[in-house]
Amino acid sequence: MPPGRLIEREPPRHFAVVTPEGLSLPFQVAPAGDRVLAFALDGLLIFVSLAAVWLLAAAMAVGVLEDLGLAAALLVSFLVRHGYFIVCEARGGTTFGKRRLKLRVLSRDGGPLTVEAVIARNLLRDLEVFLPLAALLAPEALVPSAPAWGRLFSVLWILVFALMPLLNAERLRCGDLVAGTLVAKAPQPLLLSDLADQAPAGRSAPTGPRVEEGAAFTREQLDIYGIHELQVLENLLRQADEGILDPLVLEQVAEKIRRKINWPAERWNDPAFPFLQAFYRAQRGRLEQKMLFGHRQERKK
Repeated sequence: MPPGRLIEREPPRHFAVVTPEGLSLPFQVAPAGDRVLAFALDGLLIFVSLAAVWLLAAAMAVGVLEDLGLAAALLVSFLVRHGYFIVCEARGGTTFGKRRLKLRVLSRDGGPLTVEAVIARNLLRDLEVFLPLAALLAPEALVPSAPAWGRLFSVLWILVFALMPLLNAERLRCGDLVAGTLVAKAPQPLLLSDLADQAPAGRSAPTGPRVEEGAAFTREQLDIYGIHELQVLENLLRQADEGILDPLVLEQVAEKIRRKINWPAERWNDPAFPFLQAFYRAQRGRLEQKMLFGHRQERKK
């Protein structure tokens, strides 16, 4: 069976990031299989880099620079092993492997991904993987008089940390628990044509004619408003669904938004409720995508 089929069998898991305004933004938790494949790709890239470093150190050992070559190789190996993950994730929450699997690291509290959190989650990888792996492959290098059962202890150590993501719903490894991070599937940009047929969770389908396809909201239009305005719009749509909001209010809100985003004049006759519902979905998707990149837009520009 192809590896991709095994990954797809895991049911989607979601984690809701609650903003200070009370807005809940759901993200799909990265499946364990995707994380393993992403780490394997990153590990392969690091292995190739370290192999080149140690080949250079071996070449230096032929001459009179043996000690210098060994010291430089150890230092560069440490920097490559940790610097790769830290630099890549600090600049967008992703690495080569994560980009291939469409994964991204984000902060569980809804804030931007900080450098401190990235450093914490990656330095802990030594405790989770590299240290027990070194004890397994070369125990005498760590403890010269290591007993024979030390290898068994190393295997158990690796298994405990490797199985940790499978023991919690958010697939968090120890580094994520300490740093307050989460690895999620990067959401695709949500446009009007993708959302016209969807009804938001817990809400009935829109009444009245559907907003016609062919005029998707642009990123520039969606970037005008922030989290605060989205929450206000959500409350208005909920009240309209419950029948406790004057339809005239929806018309006024729709007119203001159309004017603000320079909505095409020929489309101003679209019904207010379906238009606002489609704009809400697209705006929510855009904010979720920006939060994955560590950008929080609280209010309109």
